[in-house]
Amino acid sequence: MQIKPRRRVRSAVTVVALAAVALVGTAGTALATRSDDRATQVVGSNATTCEGAKVPGKLIPTSDLTFTGGDNELSLDITAVAKGVTVTGIVVKGGHGYNVYVPGEKGLPENPPWTKLRSPLNKGDQQAAISHWFVCGEKKTPTSEPTKPSEPTKTTTAKPPTTAPTSPDKPSQTSEAPSTTAPAPVVDGNGGNGGGLADTGFDNAWLLWAGGLLVLAGAGVLVLLRVRRGKTD
Repeated sequence: MQIKPRRRVRSAVTVVALAAVALVGTAGTALATRSDDRATQVVGSNATTCEGAKVPGKLIPTSDLTFTGGDNELSLDITAVAKGVTVTGIVVKGGHGYNVYVPGEKGLPENPPWTKLRSPLNKGDQQAAISHWFVCGEKKTPTSEPTKPSEPTKTTTAKPPTTAPTSPDKPSQTSEAPSTTAPAPVVDGNGGNGGGLADTGFDNAWLLWAGGLLVLAGAGVLVLLRVRRGKTD
């Protein structure tokens, strides 16, 4: 008869323990829900890497982010990300767990700004300060656009002048004064001047003398005929 009460006590303790565990789990879920509806809360755990938080992508350096708040603060505001960065998740740790924010899900905008990001609530519904946070995603290096080849410079051919080119100045002609010196007399091969006649290169001079005599003879004949006609008249 004494064994039954002990069994009952043990059964009651077991039931109470299970109920307490259920209540703790329900309380944790309730706290997480009241923490931030935009986030997925992970209670009783810690994460320092994207892989540990089960968020795709790699850690994005804070130098690629524009933000305020964060460590040791109650909230975090991310207002901009660098060009080429795609954010896949934001992890905010504090207190007994961490929140995972995914852009474009649960009412969180797909693009920044993302404001009032925070860690889960502590017991007693108090907001826990942020112990650490990180951003996961991908960063693409912007490729430089190929430079266009420079267009060849167009050259214009100069048209020839329409006016006739001026003729170069003619060289000045200097007039020479005529020589006043008389030409030297032509000397024949015998040392004489050939009877005062110029040497024409004609060697048969006797023909000229014969011609002259014939002219004189003809003139004499004409004179003689006129004289005879006068006498007969």
